Amino acid sequence: MSPYKYICIEGNIGAGKTTFASRYSEEINARLILEEFADNPFLPKFYQDSKRYSFPLELSFMAERYRQLKNEVENQDLFYPITVSDYVFYKCLIFASVNLEEDEVKLYKSLFQIIYQNLPTPDIILYFSCSTEKLLQNIKKRGRSYEQNIKASYLDAVNNMYFEFFKHQEKSRILILDTNEIDFVNDIEVYAKIKNLLNQPYELGLHYVSLEKSVNHNSN
Repeated sequence: MSPYKYICIEGNIGAGKTTFASRYSEEINARLILEEFADNPFLPKFYQDSKRYSFPLELSFMAERYRQLKNEVENQDLFYPITVSDYVFYKCLIFASVNLEEDEVKLYKSLFQIIYQNLPTPDIILYFSCSTEKLLQNIKKRGRSYEQNIKASYLDAVNNMYFEFFKHQEKSRILILDTNEIDFVNDIEVYAKIKNLLNQPYELGLHYVSLEKSVNHNSN
């Protein structure tokens, strides 16, 4: 059983974080929090006209993520002592930094800082690092119509922002796992190894982890 009570599975668009989080939470009898994006009216519009709809999209995502995490993570459940989420709240600022204009980012950051301090911090974050080529393949495979025009440059920008964020999170436990050559959906052994990573104790900071080798600590 994992020693962590609040676990976040993160990754770029199409990295497989929701698939893993759903399966993992069921196996360890954890409460599952999935990002609610399907009913967001701004998302399809954003992919059609990003300049016009980026700000309302990011605001709506931030409001919904805050509501969801505030309600579900803070309320303890005796039957589900562990919570698994397929996102970390800070992704609001990551995507806003990619999608918004400079003056909009400043306003967004001001709003973000007001509410961010009121949310619980994950005990550990597992990030699925994946090449842009594989992300595009996964996006195409899952077939969401509004995602099919996502550009490689956009995925590159999002990935770069995640790693910029990781550099400054000295008070968090962050595991970076390269998933380019593994298939945790169909390979039971690979899935079990990833699951076992979350059973290990880690110091605060950034950790590059491998399924074959011992953990490599790197907080620089």
